[in-house]
Amino acid sequence: MPDYSLYLVTDENLDLEQLKFVIKEAVVGGVTMVQLREKHGDVREFIQRAMVVKALLMETGIPLIINDRVDVALAVDADGVHLGQSDMPAAIARQLIGDDKILGLSVENEQQLADAQHLPVDYLGLSAIYPTPTKTNTVYAWGLDGLEKAAGESRLPLVAIGGLNDSNIKSAMDAGAAGVALVSAICHATSPSDACQKLRKLMHAD
Repeated sequence: MPDYSLYLVTDENLDLEQLKFVIKEAVVGGVTMVQLREKHGDVREFIQRAMVVKALLMETGIPLIINDRVDVALAVDADGVHLGQSDMPAAIARQLIGDDKILGLSVENEQQLADAQHLPVDYLGLSAIYPTPTKTNTVYAWGLDGLEKAAGESRLPLVAIGGLNDSNIKSAMDAGAAGVALVSAICHATSPSDACQKLRKLMHAD
């Protein structure tokens, strides 16, 4: 089973050099999964950035997940795809990427959580735990109580996302998350490597 614990979601506003810096540092710091997130719609640029990140992750054992775009994931032979509720249906995505790739799905309310239990996905992104500037269309915030309840009901591992940082990452793991997805806490850190190491220590603190 993949290690979802320290799950980096990239900031699409980083230029290519900044992106490379963050990825290299995060690898050193102990990140366990990387999702390349691009929302600007330029598929050629998305593929170019994905190829760069894939090369940096080669030989590390850290999976590269592509956000939303099954075509981009197939083009670069990424390790998986993460879908939102308005993206390609999970069953069709699974047919296209095959059984050996990782497939994740964001769930934003309890009905979506229940429906997802029967889908051919490997993990669920529970969004958002707290409102956050990087996700401007949040309609529902699960909070830690909601996360704990969801973890008790889900047969699939849950990756918590939204408003998580060094002050609450331990609480999210204690509430039953299999991992925590972070954007700002890593991408905007002066030293992403130090930030990852600190987050890992907090996560596994007694």
